[in-house]
Amino acid sequence: MAAIVATLLYWPVGIAMVLVLKMFGVSFEAVLTFGGTFNNTLLGLVAWWMLAFAGSCIYAVCAFPWEEKVLAWPKKR
Repeated sequence: MAAIVATLLYWPVGIAMVLVLKMFGVSFEAVLTFGGTFNNTLLGLVAWWMLAFAGSCIYAVCAFPWEEKVLAWPKKR
């Protein structure tokens, strides 16, 4: 579930973040490569996805129904 949420939110949140930071004069390449920390843009994309995945893992833990009655098999009558 976390991987699906991270992938679905990856592009819209990334585009919105780049547009907002562009208003403050921060370039797309600086955002993508974490200010030049990663020399390759692909590594920057993977790092941004991993950050989105970490946040989505927290969401998945909170949204998953952990109650025993939901996870238990139905009783036979």
